[in-house]
Amino acid sequence: MTEPLLGAPIRVLLVEDNPGDADLTRDSLESGKVMLDVDVAADGEEAMDYLLQRGRHAAAVFPDLIILDINLPKMDGHQVLAELRRHQHLSAIPVIMLTSSDSERDISKSYELGANCYVRKPLDLVAFQSIVRSIEGFWFTVVKLP
Repeated sequence: MTEPLLGAPIRVLLVEDNPGDADLTRDSLESGKVMLDVDVAADGEEAMDYLLQRGRHAAAVFPDLIILDINLPKMDGHQVLAELRRHQHLSAIPVIMLTSSDSERDISKSYELGANCYVRKPLDLVAFQSIVRSIEGFWFTVVKLP
C-alpha cells in the first residue's frame, strides 16, 4: 500500500448493507474538513471483491482505511476481517468496526481478528453524526495511516 500523495484524498472503503446508514456515514465523512474518497460495498463478498480487485472491482484502488459493519449479508464483517488479515498486502489497512452490536462476544471477536477499534452506532441521528465526525477527527487528522 502506498502513502497518499500530498493533497490526494484519503481513500475509505465503507462496508455497510443498510443504504440509509451508508448514505449518512458517507455524507458525514465527506462533509468534514479532510478530503476523502469514500467507496461503499453493500455486503461482505463485494468488500472482498473490492479488496482483492476481482470482477467489476478489478480497477479498485486499495483503501487507506476500512469502516466495516458486522451484520452483513453473504459474508459477515468478522469473516471479512478474518479474510483480509490473511492477505499480506491488505493486513496493514486499519479497520474500524462500526456496528449496532453491543455484544461482548462481537467486541472480543473483532479485536481478536485484528480490528483497530470498535465503535457502536448510536440510534440517535445527531449522536451518529457526532460519532462519524469523531472517527474522522481521530483517524484522519491525528493518526498516521500506513
